[in-house]
Amino acid sequence: MLGMNSITPRVACIPFLLGAIFVASAPPARAQDPGPMAPPPKFEVKRIPTVPHPGPPPIPEQEIIRRFGANEDAAKKVYDTYTFTETIRVEELGSPGGKFTATGEQYTRADGQRVWRVSKPPESNLRSTNYTLEDVRTIVSLPVFFLTSDEIAKYDFLYAGQQKLDELNTYVFQVKPKLLSRAQRLFQGVVFVDDHDLAIVETYGQFVSELIGTGTRLPFSLFETYCENFQDKYWLPTYTTSDDYVDQPNADQLHLRMVIHATDFKLSTSSTIAAPAPTSAPATRPAANHPPPSSN
Repeated sequence: MLGMNSITPRVACIPFLLGAIFVASAPPARAQDPGPMAPPPKFEVKRIPTVPHPGPPPIPEQEIIRRFGANEDAAKKVYDTYTFTETIRVEELGSPGGKFTATGEQYTRADGQRVWRVSKPPESNLRSTNYTLEDVRTIVSLPVFFLTSDEIAKYDFLYAGQQKLDELNTYVFQVKPKLLSRAQRLFQGVVFVDDHDLAIVETYGQFVSELIGTGTRLPFSLFETYCENFQDKYWLPTYTTSDDYVDQPNADQLHLRMVIHATDFKLSTSSTIAAPAPTSAPATRPAANHPPPSSN
């Protein structure tokens, strides 16, 4: 597993998510001009369109989508064979602030159901909010493989160009559901696809449904998920972060940060699916700016 001590969400480097951006420039002023006062400077306004037009990728778009869907199929199958520790942390980023931490084990039951089981009592010194194990179970139920081959048909994809993530070169796609559903939360956002493996290495977006809101009482809505490379073959999600704000009685807003961190992957003894166990050393290929902290 790869680790770093901090995380910097990549929101700023995907401007097409944020709408049009204006860039203004003006000539430098001249000091002590004895002549008449100069007219106001003319600002040159450049508009970046919300819809990107990067030109076609070197591989046909539909082939990239088909390939990353197939890789998601393989990754999900392997992911379900592993048991791992999953820690959920919610922090109040203010003064005074507090933190809620819950740690459990995620594994697949004999009936194929993926479950999260508490491994030690939650710890909390939150000052302004309250979180429970019921909230944790909602958090760990977030979809992690939502663009498998059988799910791709539910989405529209827009190729948005290429972007370098650390040592990886990626193709960027905007993703949007074709139709909203009451029965299923669907992804809306951006995915980053490694140009070597044609696998999804990072996602940023939200889960939406036909119902108003996210279907939970949690404030978190936008999630950034990083994948790590196992056995130089499978990209598995190991780190998710989300920042949001909640209103306070004094009219202020409280900044909250949530982190979901998966560690200690082991091949499940109850699994009936054959899969190689991940190496204990970091993968030979770099991860996409994976920043899991050194401690939970």
